[in-house]
Amino acid sequence: MRQFANVDALKGAVGEVLGTSDWVTIDQDMIDRFAGVTGDDAWIHVDRERAKSSPWGTTIAHGFLTLALITSLGRQIYRVDNVSRRLNYGCNKVRFPAPVPAGSRVRARLKILGVEDTPKGVLLTSEFTVEIEGSQRPACVVEQLALLVPE
Repeated sequence: MRQFANVDALKGAVGEVLGTSDWVTIDQDMIDRFAGVTGDDAWIHVDRERAKSSPWGTTIAHGFLTLALITSLGRQIYRVDNVSRRLNYGCNKVRFPAPVPAGSRVRARLKILGVEDTPKGVLLTSEFTVEIEGSQRPACVVEQLALLVPE
C-alpha cells in the first residue's frame, strides 16, 4: 500500500500507477445481493439455467457492481493521511469493455491523473482499471473523482 502524509504529498504522484489491489472473487451470491439491492434482476445476472445458453455459459456481474468495487479496492492501494473527509465526487467517464462471468476474480489498478486545489478541498482524479484474471480486456475503466478535505 502506498501511503501519503497529506494531499500535498499526493500531488507528487500525478501520472504514476500506484499499484494494484488484491484479487476479489465476484461470485453468484454477490451478484444476487447486488441485484436485490438495485432491483436489476435481468436474467443474465440471476438466472443460472438460462445463462448457460449465453455466450459466457454462466451469469455475469452487473457493470455497476464492478464499478462499485473500486472504493474498497482503492483502499487497498493507497492512503492519504491528514484528510478529514473523502467524498465521492463522481466520474468523468466509465466504460465496461468486457463482462465478468460469475466466479471470476478481479482486481483494480490505480493511476493518479490529477490533484487540483479547489475552494472546497482537493479534487483527486484517478483512473481505475478493473482487470479480470485471465482476460486481455478489463471489466471496467473509470475516471473517478474524489474530493479530499485536508484537516
